Amino acid sequence: MFKHSLLALLFSAAAFMSHAEESNSASDANTAYIVDNLYTFMHSGASKNYRIVGSVDAGTKLTQLSAEENGFVKVIDDKEREGWVEAKFVSKTPGIHQQYRTLSAEMASMQEQLRQAQIELPQLQEQSQTLTDQNSALSEQITKLKSTLEVERTEKQQAGAKEKRQLLTYGGAIAFIGLFLGIILTIVLSRRKRYDGWA
Repeated sequence: MFKHSLLALLFSAAAFMSHAEESNSASDANTAYIVDNLYTFMHSGASKNYRIVGSVDAGTKLTQLSAEENGFVKVIDDKEREGWVEAKFVSKTPGIHQQYRTLSAEMASMQEQLRQAQIELPQLQEQSQTLTDQNSALSEQITKLKSTLEVERTEKQQAGAKEKRQLLTYGGAIAFIGLFLGIILTIVLSRRKRYDGWA
């Protein structure tokens, strides 16, 4: 999460730095601006002889409604007023005032994102420490389980070897007893035949 916040701030900073260069190409065909350092009057027609509707401040964003006519263009200003202003005071490029307002708004937004990231940073660090502790505990448990499994496997191998030795011992004892009984039976039977012959 923290990495995502940093990436978002970096992208915002990049956009902020490049905005001044891109602002010229960002304007669409119908957007225009009153040039800086002056204000001009808006008339009800394409001439100074028409009634003045009001004044338009420098840097005001306009929507251009017509091509130049008699040195005037028809526009709608930021107050939704429709009228005619002198074409020489209209520019397709946003002025310094407009750029300043736009960049100020972007700067405020970026500062708010930075403030939010600074608020979230301690929480993220705490979460990271908690996850680290949990990971350490799990690793310790896994190590203990591996050791237990290794001990159990060794004990099973030792028990199997002991059982095999016991089986071999029992088998050898049984064979020896069988052999011993066979010898005794042979001796007894041979003596009995000998006694029978004497009789």
